[in-house]
Amino acid sequence: MNTLEVKTRPFPDQRPGTSGLRKKVPVFQQPHYLENFVQSIFDSLEGFQGKTLVVGGDGRYYNRHAIQVILRMAVANGFGRVIVGRGGLFSTPAVSCIIRKRRAFGGIVLSASHNPAGPDGDFGIKYNIANGGPAPEKITEAIFTRSRNLQCYLTTDSDDIDLDTAGEQKLGSTLIEVIDPVADYADLMEHLFDFDRIRSLIDSGLFSMRFDAMHAITGPYAVEILENRLGVEPEALMHATPREDFGGGHPDPNLVYAKELVDVLFGSQAPDFGAASDGDGDRNMILGRQCFITPSDSLAVLAANAHLTPGYRQGLAGIARSMPTSQAADRVADRLGIELYETPTGWKFFGNLLDAGKATLCGEESFGTGSDHLREKDGLWAVLFWLNLLAVRKESVHAIISAHWRSFGRNYYSRHDYEGVNADGAGELIESLRAAAGSLPGKRYGDYEVAFSDDFAYTDPVDGSLSEHQGIRIGFTDGSRIVLRLSGTGTEGATLRLYLERYEPDPAQQSLDAQDALADLIRIAEEIARIRHFTRREAPTVIT
Repeated sequence: MNTLEVKTRPFPDQRPGTSGLRKKVPVFQQPHYLENFVQSIFDSLEGFQGKTLVVGGDGRYYNRHAIQVILRMAVANGFGRVIVGRGGLFSTPAVSCIIRKRRAFGGIVLSASHNPAGPDGDFGIKYNIANGGPAPEKITEAIFTRSRNLQCYLTTDSDDIDLDTAGEQKLGSTLIEVIDPVADYADLMEHLFDFDRIRSLIDSGLFSMRFDAMHAITGPYAVEILENRLGVEPEALMHATPREDFGGGHPDPNLVYAKELVDVLFGSQAPDFGAASDGDGDRNMILGRQCFITPSDSLAVLAANAHLTPGYRQGLAGIARSMPTSQAADRVADRLGIELYETPTGWKFFGNLLDAGKATLCGEESFGTGSDHLREKDGLWAVLFWLNLLAVRKESVHAIISAHWRSFGRNYYSRHDYEGVNADGAGELIESLRAAAGSLPGKRYGDYEVAFSDDFAYTDPVDGSLSEHQGIRIGFTDGSRIVLRLSGTGTEGATLRLYLERYEPDPAQQSLDAQDALADLIRIAEEIARIRHFTRREAPTVIT
């Protein structure tokens, strides 16, 4: 085996977004494109020689090829050990689990999360640091800077590694260890939750459920945990076999793209509980019979009931949520007498809070929830948390959320996504709102008076780092909010996200349809932001 220094040229478009670098597969298939980004990662790190790297992905098209490329480059760059999931598979939460358990230097995750896959679909790559979480901005900026100046990369002329057989293989001076991608993660879940109690609920014959893996990575995890360890019947697991194109579907667990599951839970013979996860396993959707739980409400419910689970009986240090996420968790934090941290969108912003012991539970409105057990959001963790609550409280999902609203009030909440819109138009919309921010306070729109308007900036309470331009907030005197921001997870055009929130303390007014309850705010958002004008769209692509 020989180490090769391959000449290359920089690519100008390798700036990582919210969750790494995401592009269409044909972009990654350009000669040297993947190799350049991987070398830029390695060149931005220090002290990894002889250390351990974890590598794996969600199984989408191009995953296996990319892993072989990364293995050869990791060897050439001097890593001492590389741990890879059998078949090249690892859910994103499992990568975080293995990094932390094995005290690895870091890890490379191959995924475009909830984006579609296939030869013409999306592919992605991101770097996770030693705490198991996504690389912070100072590292991703260093990677981008290096990518713009790269002139060569290191690799080897070795044959492909056998990814399908567990065990150790030597490649030069580097040990390649292929492991079961599920076992360590499943063991961690069994430590956090009361599996005996959940199993009793499932065995009782009085409870039924469906879980939709959406032909993505969580299929094997669901089989091992839900079926093998908890006794869920195999037919309760939908689309549990991972496919390179996710079965032609869009592996985003929401009301639109998980329609088959939604139809089951809102049908005449609906089971008691339904859940779904996304392409790489870090997102979740929670459903009850005829009942959808928003991710914002889910975070609040889990926080209010955390004491009912083994892993969180000791209490919560604090709660962190992304800025666009509803303020439902704020009310729980206030009741519990703990801190609530409002961060920009992106799980990497939770890492410092978790490492410093300031927060225990974290959540984003984009169907991501997690805790200090890892440094990634975790789809199956959230599903198991809900199953644990159902087993302890012996109430339906609808009864639990209704009781929560009666106690804390309801934050009516919705997100409207305008996907694949013209990037220039979307940018002009945001710039126009920035320019108007100072003139909005005091203005009235029907029954609503603007209390403040700003472009959200976040100062990390641990390291003092500043993140600016994180989204436009328009707050009203009654506590309602409108938020607009551009997403960093797409690969074509731009995705504009509109978030709407209204607080309702009166139990008699808490059973409205969310879109009806938010109708005035939807109208006001259009009046202020002129969304139709800038996007040339008459309606959102997705409403959740």
